[in-house]
Amino acid sequence: MKFVTEYRDADAVRRAADTLRKLTTRPWTVMEICGGQTHAILRFGLDRMIPETLTLAHGPGCPVCVTPAEVIESAIVLAGERNVTLCSFGDMLRVPGSHEDLFSAKSRGGDVRVVYSPMDALRLAKERPDRQVVFLAIGFETTAPANAMAVFQAKREGIHNFSALVSQVLVPPAMEAILSAPDNTVNGFLAAGHVCAVTGCEPYAPIAEKYRIPIVVAGFEPLDLLNALATCVAMLEKGENALVNQYSRYVRGEGNPHARKVVEEVFEVGDMAWRGIGVIPSSGLFLRHSYREWDAKERFGLRDLKVPEPADCRAGEVLRGKIRPSDCPAFGVACSPEHPLGALMVSPEGACSAYHRYRKKETPL
Repeated sequence: MKFVTEYRDADAVRRAADTLRKLTTRPWTVMEICGGQTHAILRFGLDRMIPETLTLAHGPGCPVCVTPAEVIESAIVLAGERNVTLCSFGDMLRVPGSHEDLFSAKSRGGDVRVVYSPMDALRLAKERPDRQVVFLAIGFETTAPANAMAVFQAKREGIHNFSALVSQVLVPPAMEAILSAPDNTVNGFLAAGHVCAVTGCEPYAPIAEKYRIPIVVAGFEPLDLLNALATCVAMLEKGENALVNQYSRYVRGEGNPHARKVVEEVFEVGDMAWRGIGVIPSSGLFLRHSYREWDAKERFGLRDLKVPEPADCRAGEVLRGKIRPSDCPAFGVACSPEHPLGALMVSPEGACSAYHRYRKKETPL
């Protein structure tokens, strides 16, 4: 398959790994910000092919993982309402709230539906005008355009029984939060190619300049990741800092103007709480005042909930790249995909689920 098989060619991957080893002469830490990249690195064993002096830190780029427990709790509350249908992507159903998850709420009789697009939820609202249909709208810049379009269409068509429970976050402010931390050890970043396909590359240029670090826009195949790491390390070795688009076959500098336009129409930027991390300034998207009628929090008068994280879950440290999942004492013992303490163990992009799937046998328990 074009743009897949050639980027998994074993000989090409080995050559790229050899190049990376020759380039690396000093210790460096590079963070891949995207959970999809983390899974690819572990799935293809790329972490075993890089030099020992190069440390890969896993960042907070898992949308399910950083959705606040308070939002999950609000979704569970809505699912228990008699006249409400709660629609969500399937990967949100096992994410724990305070005492249960959406799957448990569904088993207790809540009307929880798995959809593949926010437009599915909008269509359901048209078909069932007697019910309130709420879509759990979470994610990074990749899901924001579709979620915005669903709300835009609801307003334009006058569909008043549809609303969105929004938890949309932005990648660049999270990178700044990591880089500005007093104990930061990250020397360079691999940026997520699919995010940049929407936003373009320019939001990352000021970060590279301000913090004097290389940022390389990377894809998700083995050759993409190794070549991006080589580019990042080469700049580090030379003392250079710049933004480089290593995923040019997919990412254009300007991104997707049409997607950005609908996001800017429907959403405005504000401070957002990230699960396991805390509030990051200007890192969230919220429905503008002109669309507040379709805001589930406003419609149902949802109060701000406080949901403490389990004391033995160290997901926040994993999200900030401070520890690996296998460094957490609960990993694979008190925390497993069947009985997760945090979202990182159940999300298909979570670092803990990646380690449990691809590295669990190597972890001493």
